[in-house]
Amino acid sequence: MRCIVVLLLLHLPFTLLAESPGVIIDQARLDRLGVSKMPSFEQPIPFDSEQADAILSALEVFPADNPWNIPVDTWPVASNSAAMIEAIGADKPLRGNTDMAFVLVPPKQKKINVKISEYSAESDTGPFPVPDNTPIEGWPAGFLREPSTKGLTLDDVQRGKPSLDADRHGIVVDPVNRKLYEFYRLTKTDKGWAAEQASIFDLTSNRLRPDGWTSSDAAGLPIFPAIVRYDELKRGKIEHALRATFKNTRQAYVYPATHYASRKTDENLPRMGERFRLRKNFDTSKFSPEVKLVLEALKRYGMLNADNGIDWAVSIAPDERIPELHDELRKVKGSDFEVVVPPSGYTPPK
Repeated sequence: MRCIVVLLLLHLPFTLLAESPGVIIDQARLDRLGVSKMPSFEQPIPFDSEQADAILSALEVFPADNPWNIPVDTWPVASNSAAMIEAIGADKPLRGNTDMAFVLVPPKQKKINVKISEYSAESDTGPFPVPDNTPIEGWPAGFLREPSTKGLTLDDVQRGKPSLDADRHGIVVDPVNRKLYEFYRLTKTDKGWAAEQASIFDLTSNRLRPDGWTSSDAAGLPIFPAIVRYDELKRGKIEHALRATFKNTRQAYVYPATHYASRKTDENLPRMGERFRLRKNFDTSKFSPEVKLVLEALKRYGMLNADNGIDWAVSIAPDERIPELHDELRKVKGSDFEVVVPPSGYTPPK
């Protein structure tokens, strides 16, 4: 039987799972979700809408002890943390990518076939609940804020404009059934939808991808749980770790990742799944409310290396209601972070 020790004397809003050192449950998050009621809906809902905000506020994304949800502000610093930060770039800035869009679908959304090509051997099988209004990575804010792409429509982007060479992630969330569907290079064609990879995640479970398998991200991790969303910024708290990318990674992965995407073996390059935390003494008081929330989340939950890409880049929903955070985030440098590892005796949840 699981032993739970509640730290009442310290009046802290979390519960410590004594059987696994370092596993702290964010009780305030659970209390909030416990009184939240998810609105019913019958049609696909764009993520950048008030209706989506209400649904997302009531959605529990993975169990409380999932690695995306546990605070790591007390985890020890890795022995090679300073060397790894230097190898990535201590002077390089933190970046905000307005990239990962998604759509919410009702529980009876029609499922269709998606033609999976390049990574079919490491993909889950369909059919999938992909609606006609599924956004592609960057839509809408990432396109409409740029002079060169602001004239594109969603249909243009779905069909591969301005380039089929981009990652073109597509994300579909079924909040009622708590299922997550993520695609790499999702594209609409005259014959239907196609993608290079498809992953299905059960949001009620801690189950990982099969060992050695990729996902729509190189690390085999889900993307949706790690996105900075408008409903979180409006609520005033981000309650999960963030997704991060780095240009040079190691030929290795660490829990909760299941896959690597590099031939480099330098031990000071980050593994897929490596966790970084903003230093506790970093002063966030002079930042805007939105950026401060992001930085405080990076102190409490950190960010996980999920894919090869721009150094020190975190994913922000391309929601036009979210102000551009990029310039402010750049005031934070790689040297303001540290690599953390689980404490001795830590047991991954099952």
